[in-house]
Amino acid sequence: MDDKPRPSLEDLGSRLRKARGGNESGSRGRLPGTRLGQALHLAIEMAAALAVGGGIGWLLDEWLGTRPWLFVVFIFVGIAAGILNAFRAAERLGATPLSRESADERSEEQDERSQR
Repeated sequence: MDDKPRPSLEDLGSRLRKARGGNESGSRGRLPGTRLGQALHLAIEMAAALAVGGGIGWLLDEWLGTRPWLFVVFIFVGIAAGILNAFRAAERLGATPLSRESADERSEEQDERSQR
């Protein structure tokens, strides 16, 4: 075997940061950075929710023979889901560091209340 000492975790971390180019922010779970990207993201989310709702309604109508009632109901469910998703995404877009702190404080207070 080798007699070389194994590199430390700090050394590994510094090498990883250097390889990544120092970008530690990570964009996973966040909306796209440009306004066009944000608008497209919201539009696609709304369209997908509408398509899923309509598809479920159509399939149930075909299966149960209730055409067009379940299609209409699930179209409205899809619209509601799309609007709800858009509001949630808009909240993430409009969050400032101050509002994030207050949201974190509120969630901590809710956690404390639930533990009582």
